[in-house]
Amino acid sequence: MVPKRWAKRAVTRNAIKRQIYTVSADFSPKQRHAAFVVRLRRDFSRKVYLSASSDLLKQAVRNELLALMQEGERQP
Repeated sequence: MVPKRWAKRAVTRNAIKRQIYTVSADFSPKQRHAAFVVRLRRDFSRKVYLSASSDLLKQAVRNELLALMQEGERQP
């Protein structure tokens, strides 16, 4: 879930969602069959990520998702 409160622009919300879909597809063969919810809990600062869909923003989202998925793999 990517609420408007944390990602004001639709372009940013869609870019974040695409990263979620891509990373989860990469991990799907390794994950057990279950439904996962990924929720954005804080904003990505518009001062740091000037463009709504910059490569820097996409990489930051991807890095956080990879860390989250790897942590999920380690737990039983």
